[in-house]
Amino acid sequence: MAELAPFGIEPAISPRPWGFRDLRPWYDRVAEGEPIGEMWLTGDDCLISTGPHAGKRLAALFSEASEALLGDGAPSGDSPLLIKTIFAREKLSVQVHPDDKMAQKYGDPRGKTECWYVLAAEPGAEVALGVKPGTTLAQIEKEIHAGTLEASLNPVPVAAGDMIFVDAGTIHAIWPGPILLETQQNCDLTYRMFDYGRGRELHIAKSLEATKLTTRAGKIAPRKLADRTLLIDVEYFRVERVPVEGSRTSESLRGGERPGLAYLFAAAGSGRLTGAGFEAVELPARGVVAVPAASPEFVLEDAGGPDEKLDLIRITPNWPE
Repeated sequence: MAELAPFGIEPAISPRPWGFRDLRPWYDRVAEGEPIGEMWLTGDDCLISTGPHAGKRLAALFSEASEALLGDGAPSGDSPLLIKTIFAREKLSVQVHPDDKMAQKYGDPRGKTECWYVLAAEPGAEVALGVKPGTTLAQIEKEIHAGTLEASLNPVPVAAGDMIFVDAGTIHAIWPGPILLETQQNCDLTYRMFDYGRGRELHIAKSLEATKLTTRAGKIAPRKLADRTLLIDVEYFRVERVPVEGSRTSESLRGGERPGLAYLFAAAGSGRLTGAGFEAVELPARGVVAVPAASPEFVLEDAGGPDEKLDLIRITPNWPE
């Protein structure tokens, strides 16, 4: 397998009616038209920003070099994870995502299980996660048409550093207050149940079909390991917070895992990857660098200085059994 060096990815703006017009200081982006709700960090159409493949779309590189990116144990060669940052100025729609089985029933390759890492949150911030005990599908359908569905949602308070698991089939909504790092299956299937009168299409029949009244959704307690904190480790993805403390080698970042695709996200501060045979790759604040399975060895340095310490989040795909 030919080596493939780490590379930066240019975030892509995703407009949303519930988003912000100005993302500063998180990103130096101001909306020219519709508000910005999401920054897609690993979307198929995101452009590679460094190295010999600069200017190429991420999906195209997966098509050309899937083994070098993913390693030899991947069940498919396309991009497995979509990572976003989410900025909600207003309430998002009340929605649900299908699981793999339902998505494939309607001709899509996969469903959408996701998780949210809370980067920041205003006092009293909440999200809606699942429905209150005893709620029935018939009640949900009635409340959708009556515009009262929110009364049956389960509110969950959130604070910076929380990890929230949202498995497929969970009715949920993001409310204003938190800024989220979302890791999900690489799928944009969303069935809207209720949208606060915005006039966008609803998917009532499919949302009810996708809904599971009891799910595993909820806060995930962090697990302290010897050299990192495991935030979540479930089917489809693993998310870790890894202290850098000056620098770390690529081997120590893997923590004993065999080489595979990893995404490095700077929740705060910035970093720089250096190694033999490739130009240094900058990891900017709230940016992502992809580390392929076939990456040469490298060193990640904290490039932010004493007042901007690198807060590193490492995200890797998990393959369901």
